Amino acid sequence: MIKRKTKQSIENVSCYVILTLLASIIVVAILWMVSTAFKTEAQTYSPNPVWLPKPITLDSFKKFFTTYNFGKMLINSLVTSLASMVICVTCASLAGYGVTRFNFKGKKQLMNFLLITQMFPSVMLVVPFYAVLSKYHLTNNLFGLIIVYAATNVAFSTWMLVSYFRTIPLELDEAARVDGASSFRIFWNIILPLIVPGIAAVAIFILFNAWNEYMYSSVLISNDNLKTLTVGIISLNSQYQIKWNDLMAASTVSSLPLVVLFLCFQKYFIAGMTGGAVKS
Repeated sequence: MIKRKTKQSIENVSCYVILTLLASIIVVAILWMVSTAFKTEAQTYSPNPVWLPKPITLDSFKKFFTTYNFGKMLINSLVTSLASMVICVTCASLAGYGVTRFNFKGKKQLMNFLLITQMFPSVMLVVPFYAVLSKYHLTNNLFGLIIVYAATNVAFSTWMLVSYFRTIPLELDEAARVDGASSFRIFWNIILPLIVPGIAAVAIFILFNAWNEYMYSSVLISNDNLKTLTVGIISLNSQYQIKWNDLMAASTVSSLPLVVLFLCFQKYFIAGMTGGAVKS
């Protein structure tokens, strides 16, 4: 018994040490990013780098909204992320409810098809997406980008919500149906409020993916006024020079909305990720 406890304690300590080291690497990288954002261009190339720049300058952040027109790109990223999130959550919620509440022919094949779509790498889908959107004149169009983001996230979102819907007992539906409620009313008034943590987890997952996506937006959008924030940040990495202070300032501003969003909805995100893990 004592040997087992000792072994378990060693394993726990080892896990904490490894996790602490990994977390430290990430924290150091983030702190260096923020520090570099407040430096001048000369300080970034200094042979003796320092954590606290002297003097601290906000020039890189000013360039974010003036020289580089990142304000417009920020709005474009916000529009595409929120719109794709709304479309994807709506489709995934309805699909998850239908799959777990109704028996219909091809239900298993539908779920398998959604799972298969996740096996293809994103780079393999760029050309087909571009061909389809070109046919309908949706390249260089934020609506076309929204469709792509929703399409690439809807399968995984549906699987997440299906596992969460299965934790809701069918007796709730049957009791409401006895009282004369329709299927949509049961879904909207009874089931949907119970899966708010799951929906929050899916929504945050989609927002993170859409906000950080680069490949589709760089291929499908060439108009400077429609480019997203990730494309603008990468453009600072030019062939002849990398403006590290401007690049880190843009990265810092780009990261802030996601950090704030996660901190505000952290409890819903964690509850949603674990809520469908077990079946009651």
